[in-house]
Amino acid sequence: MIHVLTLLISLAAFAALALAMDRHQEDLFGRALAPGVTRLLRILGWAGLLLALWVIVGRQGWALGLVSYSGCTSLAAGLVFLALIMHERRRA
Repeated sequence: MIHVLTLLISLAAFAALALAMDRHQEDLFGRALAPGVTRLLRILGWAGLLLALWVIVGRQGWALGLVSYSGCTSLAAGLVFLALIMHERRRA
């Protein structure tokens, strides 16, 4: 269950980081978001990744927790990447 929680937090964090990029803002919203919103998305994204690290390391310890964190963040980043590709292909 802890892996699912870490994956969901990482997924939200990478989604926020993706939305903080000008290119993805243009693709998804047709315009760039306000600088304050972009900054907030970056802060939320990095805070989410730190929260996911804290959750998994707190439960599994540093040795196994870092390995699990690496796997969860890799999967989450891949899912966000695939979602962006699918959105672009459906739009085209």
